[in-house]
Amino acid sequence: MFVFQKEALPKDPVFPANLKQLGYFVNDDDQIRMISNPEEKFLYKINANERYNELQKEAMNTCIRNIVLSRLHDQGLETLRLPVGARPSQQHVPILVSPSFKTDKRIIVVFGEPVQDLGIWAYRTIGSDTINSGSAVDFTTAVLGGKKASFTETKSGSKGDTTVGSDVNKAHDETDKTPAPGLILTNPGQLVWHCAGERAISLPSWLALPRKHAVEPPMKMTVRNKIPGNETWQDHVTYVFDEVLDKLAPDAKIDVIGLAEGSLAAVRYLAEHWSTWKSRISSMALGNPLHDTNHLHPPEFAEFVSTRCRAYLISDKELDQPVAGRYEFGCNCYSSGEPKNVECIIPQAYESMLKWLDSMHGKPDMKEVEVFISEELGIPEPGDEMKGDVDSGAVVEELN
Repeated sequence: MFVFQKEALPKDPVFPANLKQLGYFVNDDDQIRMISNPEEKFLYKINANERYNELQKEAMNTCIRNIVLSRLHDQGLETLRLPVGARPSQQHVPILVSPSFKTDKRIIVVFGEPVQDLGIWAYRTIGSDTINSGSAVDFTTAVLGGKKASFTETKSGSKGDTTVGSDVNKAHDETDKTPAPGLILTNPGQLVWHCAGERAISLPSWLALPRKHAVEPPMKMTVRNKIPGNETWQDHVTYVFDEVLDKLAPDAKIDVIGLAEGSLAAVRYLAEHWSTWKSRISSMALGNPLHDTNHLHPPEFAEFVSTRCRAYLISDKELDQPVAGRYEFGCNCYSSGEPKNVECIIPQAYESMLKWLDSMHGKPDMKEVEVFISEELGIPEPGDEMKGDVDSGAVVEELN
């Protein structure tokens, strides 16, 4: 039998987490392109050995994460370590919060996918479009609006550059003079503690950690790699509700944006604790929800989901077009404008989500008209009449 000696095994490749050294740069349009060919995007396949390709991608993703976190901090967001009170060297998962979230009267909390890093919606969108659109940068600008300018003024003494998403802010300011809400970006994707690096990482980052040889299996996880109270994405969502929203911001009305498993975790939690939270949850926008009507108990929670929630689904229809799904999810369903990838739903639909959440927050008695889709005719059919005042019906009709 032929046996390789250890010294003959291929070494694990190393790629620097530096854009220039990787051969890339960020152009004036906020796109990552090759230095050698400014028209070319990121090239994933550089070797027949998949380990080389994966490690180069992780190095690029590290660069992207550093850029995104820097921009989000520049917008005023701060890092909050969970469990609350954990030291930097202790097991913790970071989330991003607006500085005044503890005293804000309204908070938008985002529960994303457990496959993404903090502040990242979709690396594919970042690679094909822009860094800001594929991350939470444009989203944060749209949510915080004037708050971002005030944060920048406080830090620098003068207004900073608020051109990113300025059209969204201008439209927001013209239609809504109320204070901008607080924002919490949760982190269900980075729940693996890297002891040597003293940081929380995602599973893809764990698999990309250095090995002695390129053919060795990844390191085994132990209890030391678990983060207390945040062992799973469901635990993380539960911790955010119990320890952050309940104890640190007890007076805020809450809007929820959930994506895939993040939305499922929020629905599960609220269904179990609805008597505690029913007075505080204003509305929910769910991207590619994974729950079904069996999760919607008690009936009071099912009524809330039916009248104060919307689902944004994968669809080749235009954004905001009604699509089938009410019988499955218990709420009105609309096209996200994204035909293929779940991770791209928020970049495509966040403006529509925020507009709807603003409207629902401004009118707490407003209830959605039930919209059913005739699959045979392909047209929406109204169900029950709007409950509440006449004014509410006009608003919902406009949003539809």
